Amino acid sequence: MNIRKSAEDYLEQILMIQEQKGTVRSIDIALGLGVTKPSVSVAMKRLRENGYILMDDNNLITLTESGEEIARNIYDRHKTLTRCLLLLGVEEPMAREDACKLEHDISQTTFEALKNYLASHGE
Repeated sequence: MNIRKSAEDYLEQILMIQEQKGTVRSIDIALGLGVTKPSVSVAMKRLRENGYILMDDNNLITLTESGEEIARNIYDRHKTLTRCLLLLGVEEPMAREDACKLEHDISQTTFEALKNYLASHGE
């Protein structure tokens, strides 16, 4: 699946909000990503058109199977990379910020190697 970084960020944010609150609204996404509500509306339209999300009559947002797969992949990368950076001594706010940048660009091969390294060292 090859989608834009911004779309991955939106899908990841939807998943995180869904896990925290159970329901997802556009305003929650805007607050979580620090973007405007009109920006969220444009992104949601694109994600819906591409089959990654559904919106009900109350404007509640849910991930489709393909949207959730992408979101979980990115969220897993984010958590794993954050953990790696924390182990290297990077302070948490910077580790989270840098993990967000790395999660989109790191190859699957390198990511799997990092996951395997953490697993083999009890992390």
